[in-house]
Amino acid sequence: MKAIVRTTYGPPEVLELGEIDKPVPAEDEVLVRVRATSVNPVDWHTLTGTPYLLRLQEGLRGPKSEQLGVDFAGTVEAVGANVTGVQPGDDVFGGRSGAFAEYVSVRDAVVRKPPNLSFEQAAAVPIAGLTALQGLRDKGGLQSGQKVLINGASGGVGTFAVQIAKALGADVTGVCSTSKVDLVRGLGADHVVDYTAGDVDGGQRYDVVLDTGGHRSLRRLRRTLTPRGTLVIVGSETDGRWLGGFDRTIRAMLLSPFVSQKLAPLASSENAADLIVLTGLIESGQVTPVVDRTYPLAETAAALRHMLDGRVRGKVVVDVSPSGMQTSPPGSTP
Repeated sequence: MKAIVRTTYGPPEVLELGEIDKPVPAEDEVLVRVRATSVNPVDWHTLTGTPYLLRLQEGLRGPKSEQLGVDFAGTVEAVGANVTGVQPGDDVFGGRSGAFAEYVSVRDAVVRKPPNLSFEQAAAVPIAGLTALQGLRDKGGLQSGQKVLINGASGGVGTFAVQIAKALGADVTGVCSTSKVDLVRGLGADHVVDYTAGDVDGGQRYDVVLDTGGHRSLRRLRRTLTPRGTLVIVGSETDGRWLGGFDRTIRAMLLSPFVSQKLAPLASSENAADLIVLTGLIESGQVTPVVDRTYPLAETAAALRHMLDGRVRGKVVVDVSPSGMQTSPPGSTP
């Protein structure tokens, strides 16, 4: 099968569209023909091997796995003998390492695709949607009527967070740049702050702050919280070869026991139960994925670069259909 592969850490240029063995599902696994996938910051970190702390898990001298990608949407081709939740022919979505490929074999994080979504939209959901849901509901403990601030409201996680927070009954303030104010307001935010024209340090305090940007200091973020509010830190800055911003996460964990506010770093997990929750929100019309642009699989490197350029609205998706195996004609826009 065709897949995006690499043999070393490095920039997107180390990626190649290659041929590897098609996976064979175990008795408790589902084989999925992937139709679409999407890129996430974790893919960039895994690609480059930065921060270096990540290499303790991914491989010190070089990557343990030649494949990348997690999010996928596609059609079930075969199921193991012990699988009961889905069957061949079902359209599904979920999360599995190695998703930049024609096929994935997945055990737990796979559920039926909402019928009102395309494969491209469904592929945008797993990591970003689960991060937003678990950050607000589980780490943030967000309740109806509470005030929540979402930094990075126009990004992959942020666009889901705005909609999920509204579904939970919160009063939502989103922070974004000027060109994305209308997008965030259209997602249902009650208030939108253009960070290029001002900041949120003055006056208003929030019960929950979900920070997806990674650029504000703990001091600044704590000033926006109520005395017993909760700060949920999603991801980290990309600066710094060794910790890459995780020093802020470590400081938050060390400080949290000694202050009245809860400072809660988030490590999201892919699981079927929460994917089903997201499916319900999507089918009810409360959540709709925002897709910025779609690239062919052969141009996954370009998709990763575009994700990081600061102009993305929502998610960047990769087409894994047969047409997606080809590069775009010179001068064309994906």
